[in-house]
Amino acid sequence: MNNLLLVAGAGLLAGGMNALAGGGSFVTLPALIAAGVPSVQANASSTVALYPGGLASAWAYRDGLGPVGPVPLRALLVTTVVGGIGGALLLLLTPARTFDFIVPWLLLVATFALAFGKRFGEWMRERWQIGQTAVLVVQFALGVYGGYFGGAVGIMMMAVWGLLDSRELKLLNAPRTLLVSAANTMAVVAFVVAQVVHWPETAAMLVGAIVGGYGGAQVGRRAPARVIRYGTLALTACITVAFFVRAYGSGR
Repeated sequence: MNNLLLVAGAGLLAGGMNALAGGGSFVTLPALIAAGVPSVQANASSTVALYPGGLASAWAYRDGLGPVGPVPLRALLVTTVVGGIGGALLLLLTPARTFDFIVPWLLLVATFALAFGKRFGEWMRERWQIGQTAVLVVQFALGVYGGYFGGAVGIMMMAVWGLLDSRELKLLNAPRTLLVSAANTMAVVAFVVAQVVHWPETAAMLVGAIVGGYGGAQVGRRAPARVIRYGTLALTACITVAFFVRAYGSGR
């Protein structure tokens, strides 16, 4: 019961983070590991638990769906789905010990994306433009990353799309939420079929995430954006450091 309360609370916090600034998996993954779920299964269970919230966001943004620059949304969707399948299968084939050593680096990449993704995208947009083929290649890679781990993948997508589409970034939220959900859809299917989801913990976390997502949206209307951003970054940085200590601190 204590473990279920732990993961439900983590889901509550993660749902609020995703509604405010992203980074919910930074909370759900360590909570599931702390509850005794092996790391690979914890990552799979975290993806399943946060999936309904992503679908809800995609539905809410449905009126804004459309192409990204000259790239049709369908092409991006197919590319992301194929990448998501590859990433999910890659995770299932990764030994737990290997994943334990990889995950701190994935968290570090996601932390930098949260901290600098928007600014980096703006910097690149002032200097380069890329073509459709390059965008689809990168989108496939991001689909793989999304199916395998997925932390801050939406921010990474927007940074790349900014090199192709001159619209204000917030107008790309609709395709972002759809394509992140597309990558996660294939991951969820693969994880359920492979029976790697720990359902009691996942169900408790899912309920918490739904409540947290609603509450986070309400808080987001009132709390200063800077406070939310810095609080999120501080939490994600601390969790990343903790995972590095966990993986490498014992001198293995």
